[in-house]
Amino acid sequence: MPFLRSLSINTSHSHPFPFNVPAVRHGKNITIDNRITIFTGDNGTGKSTLLESIAMRMNTPLIGDHIGKREDFNAARLLQPYLQLEQVRKPLNGFFFRAEDFGDYIYKLKQEKNRNNAFLDDMREEVAATVLDKMSESMHTLLHMMRNDYGENLLALSHGEAYLKIIQTKINDNGIYLLDEPEAALSPLKQLSLISFILEALKSKNSQFIVATHSPIIMGVPGALLYEISEDEIRQTAYEDTEHYRITHSFLSNPAAYLRYL
Repeated sequence: MPFLRSLSINTSHSHPFPFNVPAVRHGKNITIDNRITIFTGDNGTGKSTLLESIAMRMNTPLIGDHIGKREDFNAARLLQPYLQLEQVRKPLNGFFFRAEDFGDYIYKLKQEKNRNNAFLDDMREEVAATVLDKMSESMHTLLHMMRNDYGENLLALSHGEAYLKIIQTKINDNGIYLLDEPEAALSPLKQLSLISFILEALKSKNSQFIVATHSPIIMGVPGALLYEISEDEIRQTAYEDTEHYRITHSFLSNPAAYLRYL
């Protein structure tokens, strides 16, 4: 049984942003009672805005942070008075995965490590190596938190492997998980790994997924409830009928037909 059954953004405002994006203008009585719901559509149609609004209403944690502490979710905050979520029951767990948060998190880890190492390098001729090692271990606050959260050093993994590790660590039983364009951090092969993990989670865990994506691979999750957002509507659609699938399939079938005109 899903945690959320439907969403609706009930407002007469049509401008400025975010009220003018299609997902907000057409976001009325959208059924999301499937174990996995996927929103797709072109850039600027408001897929991310929908997920951010749900995440803010449910006070969902992010990678390395919490949504309630962030100041970059202004669109979601503006929509809160107008957002209606039909909630069947309250999840015990949840997480909001954004590729940009992952990139920021890894960047901060590297920055702290480099900054601390530069500080310690200036002391190497005067302080014993064993003392410096202990100082290094105690100074790396974010690295400590990373190991506590994920059980290993993400900096030792590839970009895609680290992202999947975070997902695999944070997805637990009785939870709702929002994935905003996860393909931005994943190769096609790693996208297939993500699908495999989601399907396994749906089998063994009482979880619900809501995903926004451009990826024809991720859109192909078996059993997903798929919505396409356009300027004119939000409509439930079949996988093969989405614009992303049709364009990608057509291009891969005959790349030269497209590239000769570029």
